[in-house]
Amino acid sequence: MPEGHTIHRLAEDHLHRFAGRSVRVSSPQGKFSDSAALLDGRVLDGADAHGKHLFLGFQDTGWVHIHLGLFGKLGFGTTPAPPPTDTVRLRLLDESHYADLRGPTTCALVTDGEKQAIHDRLGPDPLRPHDIPDRAWARISRSRTTIAALLMDQKIIAGVGNVYRAEVLFRHGIDPYRAGQDLTRRQWDAIWTDLAELMREGVRNNRIDTVRPEHTPEATGRPPRADDHGGEVYVYRRAHLPCHICGGEIRTADLAARNLFWCPACQAA
Repeated sequence: MPEGHTIHRLAEDHLHRFAGRSVRVSSPQGKFSDSAALLDGRVLDGADAHGKHLFLGFQDTGWVHIHLGLFGKLGFGTTPAPPPTDTVRLRLLDESHYADLRGPTTCALVTDGEKQAIHDRLGPDPLRPHDIPDRAWARISRSRTTIAALLMDQKIIAGVGNVYRAEVLFRHGIDPYRAGQDLTRRQWDAIWTDLAELMREGVRNNRIDTVRPEHTPEATGRPPRADDHGGEVYVYRRAHLPCHICGGEIRTADLAARNLFWCPACQAA
C-alpha cells in the first residue's frame, strides 16, 4: 500500500497537469459511470491529500475520494491517450494529459461534508501544514499498545506505513515493542519532526530514503540497496542482514498484521 508521501505527490501531480482546466471524465470499467457523467467537462479546481486518502475537487460538484488500498494504481501520460482498458475505474483527460486509475479500494464522489467527515476520523498528517503532533500524543501517551502498532494506526497518525514506521524508530533508537505511554514527549516530538522531513523528501524524490549522509553507500563504500522499491534504508526488508551502524543482525517479526524490521542492538529495550 502506498505511504502518505505518494498520495501527496499524486495530489501535486494532478494540480500540475489538470488544475484550472475543463477535464473529460469517464469510467471505462463502468463502476464510476454515474459520477463520471456528473463530472465530465467540469473544471478540476483542487487536490488534497490526508494520509493515504486523495481528494480531487471539481467545480461546484464535489470531490472524488480515492484510496488506493493494496492494489490500486494511478498513472499519468500525455496525449494522444491510448484506448483505455476495461480495468480503468476512472480516466481524466484534457488536451495534453491523461490519468488512469485502476484497482482502488475507494473511488467515490463525495460532498464537502462527507470529505470533512473523512478528515475528522483520521489522525494528524505530518505532511499537512497545519497539523501538529499534539492530538496524536494525547492518545499515544496514554496507550499500552506498542509504538510500532500505534504508528500504523491511521486514526492516530495518518500517512505512516510500514517503511516509515520501521525506519523512524530505528533512526531514534526506539524499541518497536515499547508501549506508547513509555515514550517521552521529547521523543515523540523528535519522531514527528523526523517523519515530516523524511516524508517531504519522499514527495520531492518520489521514493523513500531514510539513511543519513554518513551512512550512504558513497560514504561507507558498501554496495547500494538492490530492491524493486528503491531508496536507501536502515532496516526495512533487510532481515538477517548486518546493521549499517553496529553490524548486528536485523530482525523481523509480525506486528499489527505487517512485517516489522528492527535492530535489537541499536533499538535496545
